[in-house]
Amino acid sequence: MLSWLANAWRVPELRRRLLFTAFILSVYRLGSFLPAPGVDSAQIQSFFNNNGGSILGLLNLFSGSALSRFSIFALGIMPYVTASIILQLLTVVIPTLEQLQKEGEAGYAKINQYTRYLTVVLAAAQATGYAYLFHREGALSGNPGRLVLIIVTLTAGTTCLMWMGEMITKRGIGNGISLLIFASILTSAPAGINAWINGGPLEKLFFPLIALGVVVSVVFVQEGQRRIPIQYAKRVIGRRQTTGGSTYMPLRVNMAGVIPVIFAAALLALPQTLSSFLPGTQTFINQHFSPSSWTYLLVEAALIVTFTFFYTAVQFNPVDQADNLRKNGGYIPGIRPGPPTAQYLDRVLTRLTLPGSLFLATVAVLPSIFIKHFGFSQATSRALGGTSVLIVVGVALDTMRQMESQMMMRSYEGFLR
Repeated sequence: MLSWLANAWRVPELRRRLLFTAFILSVYRLGSFLPAPGVDSAQIQSFFNNNGGSILGLLNLFSGSALSRFSIFALGIMPYVTASIILQLLTVVIPTLEQLQKEGEAGYAKINQYTRYLTVVLAAAQATGYAYLFHREGALSGNPGRLVLIIVTLTAGTTCLMWMGEMITKRGIGNGISLLIFASILTSAPAGINAWINGGPLEKLFFPLIALGVVVSVVFVQEGQRRIPIQYAKRVIGRRQTTGGSTYMPLRVNMAGVIPVIFAAALLALPQTLSSFLPGTQTFINQHFSPSSWTYLLVEAALIVTFTFFYTAVQFNPVDQADNLRKNGGYIPGIRPGPPTAQYLDRVLTRLTLPGSLFLATVAVLPSIFIKHFGFSQATSRALGGTSVLIVVGVALDTMRQMESQMMMRSYEGFLR
C-alpha cells in the first residue's frame, strides 16, 4: 500500500491533483472554524450540548461540526445534494429536463446550472430556518439586520462549497461533493474513538467488531460485480476488416455506490428545517426523527432502497446499452440483439440492484439498532455508526479506484507511443 502511494506521488500529474485536493479540503476545514458575523459560538455550542440527540446532531456530523459553531460553512454541502435529488426526480417527470439530459454535455451543463440556482434557494431557506430556530431558543441574539447578514453569509458559504466540490472533481482526485462529506465525517472520528475508550465494557468489546464487520462487508459488496460475456463479430469497415473478439460487461452489485445513503440523509434533514418555522412541530420531529428512533430508521431504509434503484436507472440504461452493442457488432451469446438484449440486461440489473439496495439499507440501519440496544454513547454511534462508516469506506474506495485508473493511464503512455 505504501509503495503504491509512493508510486502515485512520483507521477507529476497525479501529485498536482492530490495537492490541489488537499488544499481545497484544508480551506474547507479552515472555514468550518470561522464563525459567521455576530455569532456567539459558546451559546450555539451550549444549545447543541443540550440537543445532541436530535437530528441536529446528525446534520452537525455532515457539516464537520461547523453547524455547532455556526461558522460560514455551517450548512455544509447538503443543500447541493438536496438540489441534485430534486433535479434528478424532476428529470423523470418533466419532458424538457429529460430532453436536456439526452443532449449530452450541453444538456448536463444546463441541468447543473439549474441545480446551482436551486442550491442557493435551498441554502437560503435552510439558513433562515436555523437562524430563526437558534434565535427563538435564545442561542442567537441580534436585530433583524444582523440575522439577514448571517443568512446571507451561510448561503454564500454553501455556494462556495459547491464551487470547491466542482473544482475537486475537475482538477483534483475523486468526486468533490463526496470528498467534502467524507472529510466532514472523519473530523468526528477522534471524538467517537475517545467516547469508545471511555465507554462501558460492552461498548469496548462489541463496537470494534461491528465497525470491522461493516468495513469488510462494504468492501466485499462494493467490489462485487456480475460479468456479462460480450462477443464481437468480424466487421468490414471500408477496406479494413476488424477481427472479432470476446470481452465482458461488468455490472456492479452496488452500482449506485454511497450516493443513496447521502441522498437519504439529505432528505431526512428537511423535517428539521421545516419544523424551525413551525414551533409546534419541534417536539414531534425530535421524537420521531431523531437518528435512533424507529421512524427515522425505517424511513431511512426505505429511502436508501428507493434511491438505489433510481440512481442505478439513471446511471445505466439497458436500452441504450443494447443499442450501442448492436451498432458495434456486439452481442451476448444466446441472446438476440436489440430489445431481447435490453430485457436481459434489465432483468440482470434488477436482480443485482435488489440485494445491493437491501445491503446498503441494512448496513446503514442495523448498527444503529445494535448501538441503541447495547447502550452505546451518542458520540460513538454518530461518528462510527453504519451510515458514517458506509460513506467513508465507499468514498475511499471510489477515490482509490480513480487514482488507480490515473496511474494505469500514465503507465501505458510510453507503450502507446
